Amino acid sequence: MEKRNIVGADLADISGFVTGHGLPKYLAREIALWVYRRGAKSFDEMTNISKAARTLLDKHFIFKLSPPVKVQVSSDGTKKYLFSSLNNKFIETAYMPDKKRNTLCVSTQVGCKMGCRFCMTARQGLQGQLSAGDILNQILGLPEKDTLTNLVYMGMGEPFDNTDEVLKSLDIITSDYGMAISPRKITVSTIGLIPGMKRFIEHSKCNLAISMHSPFDEERKKLMPVQKLYPIDEIIQLLKASNFEKQRRISFEYILFKGLNDTDAHVKQLARILNGLRCKINLMHFHTIPGSSLTGCDDASIKSFQDKLNDKGIVATVRASRGEDILAACGMLSTGAILGSTAVPNNSPEPAN
Repeated sequence: MEKRNIVGADLADISGFVTGHGLPKYLAREIALWVYRRGAKSFDEMTNISKAARTLLDKHFIFKLSPPVKVQVSSDGTKKYLFSSLNNKFIETAYMPDKKRNTLCVSTQVGCKMGCRFCMTARQGLQGQLSAGDILNQILGLPEKDTLTNLVYMGMGEPFDNTDEVLKSLDIITSDYGMAISPRKITVSTIGLIPGMKRFIEHSKCNLAISMHSPFDEERKKLMPVQKLYPIDEIIQLLKASNFEKQRRISFEYILFKGLNDTDAHVKQLARILNGLRCKINLMHFHTIPGSSLTGCDDASIKSFQDKLNDKGIVATVRASRGEDILAACGMLSTGAILGSTAVPNNSPEPAN
């Protein structure tokens, strides 16, 4: 019998095991608290659970938490951690300390198949889906886990191409039996896979970020193949119909490319399609990747674009670049070189779940 990792099991999983083996139902919550809140690293440390119950757990589960195998430190204090995942595959996780806000950027897949032109992870292609345990290990295995204030699902991969495991991890992170982190401190970023977005809206209270990068159909198609299947207009209509912004925060991520998506026409179109939706736009620098013909805007151009959006009544902020010197900034995460990957991204954005 192959043992399952207890890290990544939710309360329903543990309750099913407990009741199925004739143990008191209340033990499920105690076990979960030891795994996710009390810092246990083995079943033997669960001191308020009987020896017989711990022996049974050890027979059916492993208790596996894997520390990072490598760390790189940026001049701005950002740390990029390399975690082992799946079979001889790796993922990258970025820890970004600030004065009062310490944010962890977690990955949800090994690579990505979505094919966005501006992203290094997309160059790697998709090598595998992370389990809820793999996602949670990036938090529980982090040396600075006790200092975290915010989580963003903005690392490697498209979260809603792995919806089941992402939602399971979010439930464990936010539930009182788990890590009890407020959903207001968590943001999930997506390029707009509508089936996964619908499930997220129904089952999670976390914040949402949409990668837009252009409000025009043909232009966005060239940057992001997902536009062919899930146009940005349909994504915005879904958000409006669900009253999402009345429950939690929506942001749109917008990388500014010189001479491509930085004109007055773009400002006008953004104001048109976002009219009636309470949201903000995060303007971002383009972090150059090898072989790309795209060029980022300079600081002055980004500030000008921001001012024009603000004049239209759109809240626009400029996201500071973090960890660019260690390839930890937005769009730069990739373990393709480590994997020796020659995979070609599958540009069809059909979700895995």
